[in-house]
Amino acid sequence: MKLIHRIAYFSVGLFFGIVLLIFFLGGKRASCDYTPTDRVLKNIRTKSRAFSPEVLNYFEANKLDTARVSQMLETGDVDFNRSNTKGDPCNVYLVFEEIDSEILELQIENCDSLATLKTAKLIKK
Repeated sequence: MKLIHRIAYFSVGLFFGIVLLIFFLGGKRASCDYTPTDRVLKNIRTKSRAFSPEVLNYFEANKLDTARVSQMLETGDVDFNRSNTKGDPCNVYLVFEEIDSEILELQIENCDSLATLKTAKLIKK
């Protein structure tokens, strides 16, 4: 079989394979969260959130919106060196993100069905 025929057969098969994948997987919301930070943040995002009174007071005193937490869980980073990833009932993660010229750090307790924000801290750069 000539090389041009092989390339043609391969191209036709590839085309039909891609069409089938688009047809079957087109409506699904698949994501590629491969890094540890992405997996942790996605896990926290899927759970219901609770705010400790200290965090709510801190947000109010520093004029921060609680919607910032949702944004941080999309684009923030996790400091695994300062997190307790081997917690017995719940893991505790330190999530941070740069906001203007400051860094907002959140300590989040990640349990089975609830993610609780324990502390919040703004650090000047």
